[in-house]
Amino acid sequence: MPALCDTWDIMSNVNLEGYMTALGISPCLRKLALTLKVKKVIEQQGDQYTIKTTSKVKNYTIAFRVGQEFEEFTKGLDNRRVKSMVTWEGNKLVCEQIGEKKNRGWAHWIEEDKLHLELYCEGEVCKQIFKKNANE
Repeated sequence: MPALCDTWDIMSNVNLEGYMTALGISPCLRKLALTLKVKKVIEQQGDQYTIKTTSKVKNYTIAFRVGQEFEEFTKGLDNRRVKSMVTWEGNKLVCEQIGEKKNRGWAHWIEEDKLHLELYCEGEVCKQIFKKNANE
């Protein structure tokens, strides 16, 4: 298992608008989201992971155990209830979210000291890259 646990600052963000459109997020909120500089904090205590995504406007926290299905309410994102399952697929931490939207989920992995995140929904893929926060 790669060392995902750290504090990460966003470096690049490709196709966030397409991903948000697939989720049904309003044009006004999409415009705001495109201006945000987000930070991720990934923590692990035993077999439980917590991923905090923070910005000056909105924050989102998810806590889960790998291999254990859980109910997730995507409050502040698209405000939907989904059944989520996070598993390791090789060196990637992958989440499948089953609900109203098809082919929805995400994957985190480390490549060349950077945290990579792919968010996907209904054929749209957003690719984000984060660097370690120098202040942490």
